[in-house]
Amino acid sequence: MKVTALIPDQLVHDVQGLAKGKNLTDSLVKALTEWSAQQRIHRLNETVAEHPLRFAPGFTAARVRSANRKS
Repeated sequence: MKVTALIPDQLVHDVQGLAKGKNLTDSLVKALTEWSAQQRIHRLNETVAEHPLRFAPGFTAARVRSANRKS
């Protein structure tokens, strides 16, 4: 996708230096991909904090180990 964006020169320079892409496009793709992944993790952490994971009734580590050994 072609995009025109007004981005401060210093920010572009910093991203290029940190992302170490082959060119500006590669650096921006790397930076945006990393930011997106971090946001997904942040949202997942918030969801788990609001609704903690729970073990199913009757869950035991011994049953899981037994099931894993059978396969």
